[in-house]
Amino acid sequence: MQNIKLLIEYDGTRYDGWQRLGKDSGRTTIQGKIEDVLRRMTGEAIEIIGSGRTDAGVHARGQVANFHTDSTMSCREMYHYLNHYLPEDIGIREVCAVPERFHSRLSARAKTYVYRVVEGDMPCVFDRKYVYRYPKALDIQAMNAAAAFLTGRHDFKAFSSVKRTKKSTVRELYSVEVLRHEGQVWMRFHGNGFLYNMVRIMAGTLIEIGAGERRPEDVKNILESRDRQMAGVTAPACGLCLMKVEY
Repeated sequence: MQNIKLLIEYDGTRYDGWQRLGKDSGRTTIQGKIEDVLRRMTGEAIEIIGSGRTDAGVHARGQVANFHTDSTMSCREMYHYLNHYLPEDIGIREVCAVPERFHSRLSARAKTYVYRVVEGDMPCVFDRKYVYRYPKALDIQAMNAAAAFLTGRHDFKAFSSVKRTKKSTVRELYSVEVLRHEGQVWMRFHGNGFLYNMVRIMAGTLIEIGAGERRPEDVKNILESRDRQMAGVTAPACGLCLMKVEY
């Protein structure tokens, strides 16, 4: 049996997120679309394991998944088959065999997300599906001052939409960086793991700080509160992209 690793990119605009939503809903999710093609390719009931669950409307340039199969097809043959039959908004960048113990989620050591914002009211016709258009100019210096409070190991419960969980809400962010890039504001989050909606809530909070609606030092109080109501809005999904998963 082979353990196959996939490096995947997708435009999440028309999908209900990564995770298959039950027997009849797979056609609207990234996981479901890929599994449908894999079943036709191998003749097996394939279930792929993703490195994480991106929300509806969120994009990826570096999602990772793996699956087990008895197929004797080569990785090159799988690569061409998948890219031939998958829809144009899902692409397989790499296919490779990995050790039996490799698990795309449990083996992951770090992830990088980028949230993109366009300031002002100028139309962004060609990027509209991939950025959040915000009407005000943002103070990058204030946003970076706030980002410094997010960096490190903290309980991020206040920055999560998870209401009840027995699992730890402690995560470590190795870096949070806000910069101007090609006429956009990019917020780059690099950490060992992220809670449900965590990046979008952090992005929404940083945007409010950049707009002057909050102070950078408010982030410290939000973290200590462990109260979702204390943090900012959940930024729209369209601006978020999973860039890289590290192993």
